[in-house]
Amino acid sequence: MDLDVLRQAPLFAGLDDEAVESLAAAMTTVKLARGEVLFHEGVPGDQLHVIVSGKIKLGRHGSTGRENLLAVLGPGQMFGELSAFDPGPRSTTATAIVDSEIRVLEHDELITWLTGRPEVSRALLGQLASRLRRANDVVSDLVFSDVPGRVAKQLLELADRFGEERDGRLVVRHELTQEELAQLVGASRETVNKALADFATRGWLRLEPRAVVILDKGRLQGRVR
Repeated sequence: MDLDVLRQAPLFAGLDDEAVESLAAAMTTVKLARGEVLFHEGVPGDQLHVIVSGKIKLGRHGSTGRENLLAVLGPGQMFGELSAFDPGPRSTTATAIVDSEIRVLEHDELITWLTGRPEVSRALLGQLASRLRRANDVVSDLVFSDVPGRVAKQLLELADRFGEERDGRLVVRHELTQEELAQLVGASRETVNKALADFATRGWLRLEPRAVVILDKGRLQGRVR
């Protein structure tokens, strides 16, 4: 089961079964309880991580002490890839949203794979390009999109990763608190809650504890634009 999840990560893209098993064997396992921090922003680090199960949030603290969430990641996704090319202080804090299991690849082992497997290097560069593209999108959204539009977009992105079809409805168990969801959107909790309440009143979704049930995905998609 672990190998099936690991194969979803860009690190393993293009590798044959033997190479996947060899690379997986070089990785160690870390288990985190809900709320446990894997590493803190500013702490030196040179490891790459792949999520096997659970959810991890990546956040940064501003000068006022408020945390901003940059991403919520799930099984098959990886983080810490910057350390493959530039070991140094971590740019984010990684925290388990729920009980999670992480596979860890040490920097020296990673460099060996990058040297001997050009396809791994290409996959990691593609991942970095994707992260840069997403960062540009976030900046653009903050400038050009209103809060309800950003809320709709984040819900749809969470649905793509964590949504489950059930009785014709899309159940998204994001496991985030209202404050964390607001941090992910980049707005106050009150403003985000107002947008969610409006969507619920319109019949586009139903709110549940740490989850939403999307009833009209098309309407949400229309609100993004």
